[in-house]
Amino acid sequence: MALKGNLRDFSITQLFNLIHLARKTGLLTVQGASETAQVYFREGKLSYAQIGQTPSDLATVLYRNRKLSANQVRILHERARGMSDKELGLLLINAGYLTQKEILESLQAYTLEIVRRLFTWVEGLFNFEPNVPIPNGKIPLRIDLQNLIIEGTRQLREWEQLQEEIPSLDMALKFTDRPGRNLRNLNLSLEEWRVISYVNPKNTLRQIAQATKMNELEIRRVVYALLQAGIVELVRPAGALPATRSLPAAQKEQQRSLINRLIERIRSI
Repeated sequence: MALKGNLRDFSITQLFNLIHLARKTGLLTVQGASETAQVYFREGKLSYAQIGQTPSDLATVLYRNRKLSANQVRILHERARGMSDKELGLLLINAGYLTQKEILESLQAYTLEIVRRLFTWVEGLFNFEPNVPIPNGKIPLRIDLQNLIIEGTRQLREWEQLQEEIPSLDMALKFTDRPGRNLRNLNLSLEEWRVISYVNPKNTLRQIAQATKMNELEIRRVVYALLQAGIVELVRPAGALPATRSLPAAQKEQQRSLINRLIERIRSI
């Protein structure tokens, strides 16, 4: 029986922890706002991951990790078309291009990158199917989840703090009144500059997030940094009416009960 749920009730970190503790084998599919991730496990360890339409063939992964040049990847795609990752890996090892260690390290780096992106997802639907093997021809990994769970837990705490600082994405931004302040002299990241370009009391944070293709965690993280730097301040959108909203105690209790039921279900799978 598959386990299904919502990330609002059960976080990625909690799912990974249960899979780790129960030593589960199977496929965790997470459908986010704009893309879908598939994460495979074997006996409680991370085995393979794929997200959206991002190319995950071995040649591309090795190129991303600077083990192959763009020209080498082009040649491999032309001459090794139809060859599985396992077959291509053996070909590269036997030809002396790369070692088994270099190939596995590149695949591990790519897989961890996907999982770290997944930790930023706070909305979406998940579905865990037991005993599903990784796609045919892919090279399996055995990555321990303990350090990843710790990292994800830290990120979850950051998310909770950012929710307290910026509780609603229906607020807008405006520049603070700082005479003589020159934005061009500020040392800002690319993401911060992208958000600044949309600063206007008419644009809500939600609209800015959609325009810059950021998820809720990413937009809150950038806005919080800009707030701390004294560059912007939160305001109500132009023409918006005051509104207050809080989570009733009964609803919080229902969420805790749901989490407990999910824990029991995944352990029984």
